[in-house]
Amino acid sequence: MSDEPQQPNKGWAPGAPQAADEPGGDKPTTRRRTGWRRLFPTWRMTLTICVVGLVLLAGGLFLGYSLVKIPPANALATKQSNVFLYADGSQLARDGEVNRESVSLAHISKDAQHAVLAAEDRDFYTESAVDPTAMVRAAWNTATGKGKQSGSTITQQYVKNYYLGQEQTVTRKVKEFFIAIKLDREKSKEEILEGYLNTSYFGRNAYGIQAAAQAYYGVDATELDPARGAYLAALLNAPSEYDVVAHPENRSAAESRWNYVLDGMVKKGWLTRSERDGMKFPMPKETTVSTGLSGQRGYIVQIVTDYLVKNKIVDEESLDAGGYRITTTLQKDKQDAFVKAVDDQLMSKLDPDRKVDTYVRAGGASVDPKTGKVVAMYNGIDYVKQYTPNATRRDFQVGSTFKPFVFTSAVENASRTQDGRAITPNTVYDGTNKRPVQGWDGGYYAPENEDQHSYGDITVREATDKSVNAVYAQMAVDVGSDKVKQTAVDLGLPSDTPNMYPSPSIALGTATASVLDMAEAYATLANHGEHGTYTLVEKVTKDGKQEIELPARQERQAVSRQAADTTTSVLRGVVQNGTATAAQNAGRPAAGKTGTAEEDTAAWFAGYTPDLATVVAVMGQDPVTARHKSLYGAMGLPRINGGGAPTDIWAQYTRDALEGQPVRDFDLQLQAGADTVRPLPASPSAGEDSGEPADAGTPSGRPEGASPTPGQGQGTGDGTATEGSGTEDGGAAADPTGGTAPGTGTGAPEGGTGEGDGPSGDTGDGGAPEDGTGDGGAGPTAGVPLPQSRRE
Repeated sequence: MSDEPQQPNKGWAPGAPQAADEPGGDKPTTRRRTGWRRLFPTWRMTLTICVVGLVLLAGGLFLGYSLVKIPPANALATKQSNVFLYADGSQLARDGEVNRESVSLAHISKDAQHAVLAAEDRDFYTESAVDPTAMVRAAWNTATGKGKQSGSTITQQYVKNYYLGQEQTVTRKVKEFFIAIKLDREKSKEEILEGYLNTSYFGRNAYGIQAAAQAYYGVDATELDPARGAYLAALLNAPSEYDVVAHPENRSAAESRWNYVLDGMVKKGWLTRSERDGMKFPMPKETTVSTGLSGQRGYIVQIVTDYLVKNKIVDEESLDAGGYRITTTLQKDKQDAFVKAVDDQLMSKLDPDRKVDTYVRAGGASVDPKTGKVVAMYNGIDYVKQYTPNATRRDFQVGSTFKPFVFTSAVENASRTQDGRAITPNTVYDGTNKRPVQGWDGGYYAPENEDQHSYGDITVREATDKSVNAVYAQMAVDVGSDKVKQTAVDLGLPSDTPNMYPSPSIALGTATASVLDMAEAYATLANHGEHGTYTLVEKVTKDGKQEIELPARQERQAVSRQAADTTTSVLRGVVQNGTATAAQNAGRPAAGKTGTAEEDTAAWFAGYTPDLATVVAVMGQDPVTARHKSLYGAMGLPRINGGGAPTDIWAQYTRDALEGQPVRDFDLQLQAGADTVRPLPASPSAGEDSGEPADAGTPSGRPEGASPTPGQGQGTGDGTATEGSGTEDGGAAADPTGGTAPGTGTGAPEGGTGEGDGPSGDTGDGGAPEDGTGDGGAGPTAGVPLPQSRRE
């Protein structure tokens, strides 16, 4: 060994760590995360969070399950009634005790059980008490605007009905969740289904399926077949709305839900396809209710309840729980006067041995024009005997009571005739029967006048007195039928009024507005064009202390005062010289319009004084089939017109309702030129009362160049009494009775009739007759058939 000092190996330094990848090196250190990776947790952190979360969730579920106990049944069995009051505070009605009869599952038909399961929870027997997936889906659909959904199983719904309440709170949902789980462990599926069927609400104040079977079909729950069971199951989704007797306009929606239930039964194997295909919708019966709701009381309770729910003042479930004190706008003296007027002028004149008299129904509504308050209604002879409220149903055509809206629209829009003349009360139109309308591109349309009567040249004022269809169909085109519809909506008709299509026939009253709708619109005319949404409720309190906030009344100038007042001046002529002279018996200045639906299925009078707007309709309906029926021969008369019983009822009611109040005249501001009468240019006469044009030389049936075009010229005809005799302008024979030709019998009018509310109409489907709607079921489309005749 050399004595020279040994040199260390090259590259060595004291304390220098050995590289990690060299053999025998120390354990490598953790590499630090840099950049965007620092924003995300590591897999260890993620795993820890998940484990801790699961532990907390399990602990929370266990704690909730342990703490939440199954409570005793809620107070529904001893629920309070709702009290309805007249405006003066006197009691009008009390909605009565709960109508429920609990039965065992063995006393409920299997078909009914399966129908309810198909409607509400098809996997009830195989699923758990709660369905988290459905709950999340329902929450998502509700949040995204796809409709409010509960996502609850039958077990959860039973817990809500029997143990908890209807309030929509997180606390209630949490309790419902845990109680449902406990209940599912402590009770059998059969017990839970039995409880659910006995506590669910089906409408008509019926709690439980036994009460519902009796209320809708007059049978026990054991006798429910698949069709009727499916209808009752459909009601669970919307008890009031799907009652097709109370709301015939909702029949299509109810049938859709009924079909959904039956299809579900087929899918689950509870019903064969052949049985399903052979089923027809089982129309429920007219209801029989407690005599505490007899007379007008039951109708009023139903209408006010619908009003509260529709206007979101109180929801249906809260009303069902009871405890509300509801002060209505109805005035007892006026309500009594309305009932007496109908009894005196109509019901007392019916003969029960005359079959047509069994079809007679009446509806009426009266509104204070200044306040929009409904002060009286007539809905039927007795809620116990006739369930459908005739004041609010929307399935009978309004007839010529719609014509004033056409003229109002003409003045409001400063409309002109086809040859450019302003439309005023004294504008002359061609009133020839079956005269084709000019300027409409929707196809040929030549409406008939009442009894095929031709009037020749006639002023708007006189055409209104005599309700001349040819004039008003042409005026609707001159104004624009879409503008006419908008004016009707502005005055107060709902925008979704059935069969209110923008076409020339709109002027003839094909729309099926309710009596209350029409009263609201006429009240706007009486109030100089100022519209305020009608109201039925003055005050609502809960449990005698909590006052429920009512929506503020919205007022607006719907049409100009000149448009409304000029229309009033024209309608005064109808009472003074036209088809409604019986209205003079009210003993006050009055304005109004008569109307009669095709085939005399309904007759109307809509009128007003400065203080009260009232509409009355007499309707024909088969009490067994609910089909619309003609009223030829009713009351022993050849036929019922608007100037008959409806006007007589209006006159007596208005006289009695306003007794003791000062007589006021109308304060009118008229359209420029409305009171000006100019001579009518001489012209050759048209075909007199022939029902056909005198010559085919022009669309109006006149020889070319012989007379002005339809609506031409300003001239005579201010609606005075002297104009009702002799010959009308242009030589057409006049009828001083207002257009009713002598010798009229009980048969239908000659000539083609339109596809409106004929006697085959069925109120069960919302009033659309079997042969189509008033305009052929469509809007102003070329080729669509339009009604060619109307009584007036």
